[in-house]
Amino acid sequence: MSPALTLSATIDDAAYANANGTSTSNGVVHTNGAPHAPAHANGSTLKKHQDGFGTRAIHVGSEPNAETGAVIPSISLSTTYKQSAVGVHQGYEYSRSGNPNRNALESTLAALEAGGAHALAFASGSATTATVLQSLGPNAHVVSVNDVYGGTFRYMRRVAGELQGLETTFLDLENAKDEEVLAAFRENTKLIWIESPTNPTLRLIDIPRLSLLAQRHPSHPLILVDNTFLSPFFASPLLLGADIVLHSLTKYINGHSDVVMGALILPSSPKHDALTEKLRYLQNAGGAVPSAFDSWLAQRGAKTLHLRMKAHGTNALAVAKALEAEPGVEEVVYPGLPGKTDASRRRNLLAWRMLSPHSHKFIHASTGSSPSSSPTPPEGGFPFSGMISFRLSGGLSAADKFLTSTRLFVLAESLGGVESLAEHPARMTHGSIPPEERALLGIGDGLVRLSVGVEEEEDLVEDVRRAVRGATEGV
Repeated sequence: MSPALTLSATIDDAAYANANGTSTSNGVVHTNGAPHAPAHANGSTLKKHQDGFGTRAIHVGSEPNAETGAVIPSISLSTTYKQSAVGVHQGYEYSRSGNPNRNALESTLAALEAGGAHALAFASGSATTATVLQSLGPNAHVVSVNDVYGGTFRYMRRVAGELQGLETTFLDLENAKDEEVLAAFRENTKLIWIESPTNPTLRLIDIPRLSLLAQRHPSHPLILVDNTFLSPFFASPLLLGADIVLHSLTKYINGHSDVVMGALILPSSPKHDALTEKLRYLQNAGGAVPSAFDSWLAQRGAKTLHLRMKAHGTNALAVAKALEAEPGVEEVVYPGLPGKTDASRRRNLLAWRMLSPHSHKFIHASTGSSPSSSPTPPEGGFPFSGMISFRLSGGLSAADKFLTSTRLFVLAESLGGVESLAEHPARMTHGSIPPEERALLGIGDGLVRLSVGVEEEEDLVEDVRRAVRGATEGV
């Protein structure tokens, strides 16, 4: 495990920059996106300036072309590369093993995930999941959060379980006590799989707590965090003790619903460097790599991630507040709001602790809240990505009416694009989970999941209000 770190929101995320995976831009060296000040002729240096999240997103991996001066990387479609002698080349042999666009994207991703040094891009989020689980070898054991994405559940149970003897214990990692978590570990437990927030009920997992528990057990399992729902802008799991961060780049990082891709980001240490080499070997051997064009698109999308996430979070907070005020809504699940129960208030406090240093800065500036070092979240809530789940009075009938009567929220799977989407988890994203297990997880017929886009806030609020009132009238 990476040592669990105490998040100090007053420290810029660039201060956590790794000394590995450096790149240059206009003569300035970026270290996880943080440049070192150039030395003066007399050997003295200016005070180091640390590039912020948005600056890294735009510049790392997108250095101007040395030959043409182009400020945007060109798309390299060649599948093979000239060798001046056998095994002597300019860093590329065959595009499955390496491609300029994929390598540039991986540099960007390593710079955006605070604490990251290595990134690997894959052809889909599912291929990313498969590669991680394959790396565990035969007859391994995994402890996974029980409210996991349906595709991950399916791969663990039906694919890895049947083909490589993987055993998975699904556990409520939000509410399980330390003793329950430790009791779930075995001698062959190699990985703890965390989604935080979970999909679709938005439960939150205390990553530093899980990291400490993993360190206490003789098997020392790795900690993987699927950070898709929050993106590197709102959360930095590597700073909290995670060993691996997983993203479905299809979602927020690409952000335009036109690319299917996944990625892994790891920190640098002898253990993590060796793990990266193993995963990179599997990436090449399995061949589930993204195309040059898709890599180019995803890198272009990442350049505006900081702008989009601010808009997603601000809009989602407004929509969640509007839903809370509707009599036809039984419950709104948005960790950025304190909610109405003790459980939701605990979740709100954990969400505040989970925020990345750069998102704390944004929230302080946008809400006028107390300084970001405050342990208490703002009373009126705060932006926490763009995902909302809520339960409608009237169950399945009301959910169907809502989903077919919105004007701006499109009924569709997926999330994280600039457009707003709505879906019914029980019959769509989580249909592969048995009904009895869905019921235990709280994925009922009245549950609706929203991916709030970046349209105008007042238009989205009006859309959900009208749809909720029409769906629950007379209920």
